[in-house]
Amino acid sequence: QAQVQESGGGLVQAEGSLRLSCAASGRTNSWYAVAWFRQAPGKEREFVAAIRWPGATTYYSDSVKGRFTVSGDNAKNTAVLQMNGLKPEDTAVYTCAAGGGLVASNIRNYSAYNYWGQGTQVTVSS
Repeated sequence: QAQVQESGGGLVQAEGSLRLSCAASGRTNSWYAVAWFRQAPGKEREFVAAIRWPGATTYYSDSVKGRFTVSGDNAKNTAVLQMNGLKPEDTAVYTCAAGGGLVASNIRNYSAYNYWGQGTQVTVSS
């Protein structure tokens, strides 16, 4: 069964950097979009960033714009979220979601994706 696997989470000091990776495991259709969502304790899940093909258009939430960069290779079904200038409020479980056939209007919708990872913890200390 197709899976999505994240890696790269951890503990970092404020203003530090982390790089999260997302890759398909198992047989999947080509991804047309990959997104990162996060959920902090006691808070609702929120959209962080996404990349959509063709064209590799990127999308960011206002809270991470200018600090995070999403990239990927849909031929290989992989994606990366480079996080710079991390803040304590970025602490959360980050989940990768991937899918096909997404339209731009659904890019921030968690349930619109076909595959989801287990999540990786990112902790930013002050």
